[in-house]
Amino acid sequence: MAIVNFLELKEKFEIQTAVRPQGFDKTKYTPFSGSPRKHPHDATRVILIADPFSDNTFYYEFRAKDIVFAEDLPNITTLAGESVSMVRIWVKKQSIAIRCTPFIVDSIRRM
Repeated sequence: MAIVNFLELKEKFEIQTAVRPQGFDKTKYTPFSGSPRKHPHDATRVILIADPFSDNTFYYEFRAKDIVFAEDLPNITTLAGESVSMVRIWVKKQSIAIRCTPFIVDSIRRM
């Protein structure tokens, strides 16, 4: 059975990065790193793909208003020359978010 990639590379989604706010309290926010993408149906949400070149990746979905600021991280590049921008976003604690792990449904084997 062939492995299917559920997440496909789309257009680059630019997030405006900012300087960390004065008096930033890390205890009130949680960092998440990944490659940002536009949400396909809701402009008020952001998708963050944790490891875009992995076959076993997952993604997060956040409300844009829960993201306090974003930091640029080094881009990652494959041996074939494909490059993806990476960011670290800081999200308010206690915010509602979604973590999605795609998988292929298959029969369960018994030993």
